[in-house]
Order: sequence, then C-alpha cells, then structure tokens
Amino acid sequence: MTPESATAHADQGHHLCGIGDFLRSRRARISPADVGLPHLGRRRVPGLRREELAQLAGVSADYYTRLERGRARNVSDAVLDAVADALDLDDTERGYLQHLARPSRITRIGRSPRRQGQEAMTVRPGLRRVLETLDGSPAYVLGPCADVVAWNRPADAVYGFSALHPDQRNAARHTFLHPGAQDFYPEWRAVAAEVVVLLHQHALGDPGDRRLARLCGELAVRSELFRQIWAQHPLAARTHGVKRINHPAVGGLALGYELLALPGDPRQTLVVLTAAPGSRTSRRLRSLTDRPRGEGPH
Repeated sequence: MTPESATAHADQGHHLCGIGDFLRSRRARISPADVGLPHLGRRRVPGLRREELAQLAGVSADYYTRLERGRARNVSDAVLDAVADALDLDDTERGYLQHLARPSRITRIGRSPRRQGQEAMTVRPGLRRVLETLDGSPAYVLGPCADVVAWNRPADAVYGFSALHPDQRNAARHTFLHPGAQDFYPEWRAVAAEVVVLLHQHALGDPGDRRLARLCGELAVRSELFRQIWAQHPLAARTHGVKRINHPAVGGLALGYELLALPGDPRQTLVVLTAAPGSRTSRRLRSLTDRPRGEGPH
C-alpha cells in the first residue's frame, strides 16, 4: 500500500457513517433485472446506476446524486422512504439511512478525551461478581470499540486476555490484526463480519467518537479484509449462535454464545459462551480451565 492510499484509508476513520458508501453498497446488490429494468450498455460497477435508482424512487437524478454525496439539505421522510423502498431496505437499514441523512447535532460533537479512552470505562462490582459466578462458562464484557473490559477465568483460559497488553484487549484488533487469528477462528471471515457489525453499531450511536475513528483508520490501513467488509456496511447483528475456536492447547471448541445488552450500561455488552453438557467441547473446556493461570493461547 502506498503512503497516499494509506492516508486515504486512515481518513475513512473520520467518516464512519458516510451516506454515500452506504447507498452505493445497497445499489450494488440490486441488478436491473431484479427491478424490471433493461440491461443497457456495459457497467463499470455492479448493481443499479444512480439514474436508475432515482427513477425507481421517483426523484430527479440530480437530487439523488446530491443525496448520495451528502449534499442534500432537509431531506424529507417521503424521499427517504422512496429511496428505501427502491433499495428494498429492511427495518434496520431504513433506520440507519434515516440516521445518516439526518444525524443529530449532538452526535457530531467530539466527545471529551476522558470519555474517549478505554481507561474511562468501568465495570460495576455487581457485574464483576456475575462474571465470577459463571465459573464454568467463559464470559467477558465488551465496551465501546469492541474493547474487552472485564472477563472471568474461563474466558482468560480461552482467549488469554490477561497476557495481552491493554491496547490489544480488543476484539477488532485481535480478529483483523493478530497473526494467529485465522487459525484460532476456523470461520474467520464470519467472525470478522460480526466484529464489523459491532463497530458499525457504535459508529451509528456515537459517530463523534474519535477513538473509534482512530481504530477504524488503523484497521483500514492494515487489513484488506476489514476494508472489504466495512465498505459493505453490514448491519444485521447476531446476538446468539455458535463460535468455533481452534485452541492451540486443547484443539477444536464449539461454544454457543449469547450477547446480552446491559440496560444500566448501554455502552457495555456481556458475552457468555457455553458448552453442551457432556460434549467434547465441555471436556476440553474443563481441561483448559483447570490449567495453571497464564497458559492462555497468546
């Protein structure tokens, strides 16, 4: 990557919620045939052209172009609904488009330095006790920017959080930048997409977060996969499922996971991993947890 392209990708961190990128990503997934339009001429990019989308939405091509470039002022609900209908957006995507088109003034104001840093994130004592009571299941707390801000011993045994520098206790950095991540996660690309969804959700709720901007800029410079997934604007969050891990000490683990929102701490998410009773994963997890402290994977 050239210095010029690296700078351009780093600048992406300062434009986390660009309406243009989002609309282009959604245009790209619709072919003319999908909406009954003739396929005329050679296309430089996949999907609908701006003019075709404008025609479907019932607005002028000039106005839609200004909307996609972020230059349209006071966009009406009717126009946004028409564009959303033309793009066949789901409810989550419609809400995202509304936010991008009319971000509130307060979310444009940069947060104070104290609120930006991981050091400002505290986990209440009661939640730490919950982590300790989940002694048979790996559990940890994610803060803004996918920072891991608290964990229990089983989670440390699986991920080795305590052996990492605080700056590296971050799900996004681990997934995209750690040299062993592709081996650790057999379904690496799926895990990467889920992490990007978390970052997008934080960007949507707090686009003025300078720390998130720096993190996304770093990932964009250093990871081609991050650039690809971020540009697709994935929004569908998975709150449960199965996470497969290839642990270097005990081998394959198939852990069910639940992401639990904390109403009293909206910037934190509790992640709990479980193994089916009597399963091979359960036995391997017990073996891993019984190992002396400090013998995590990293």
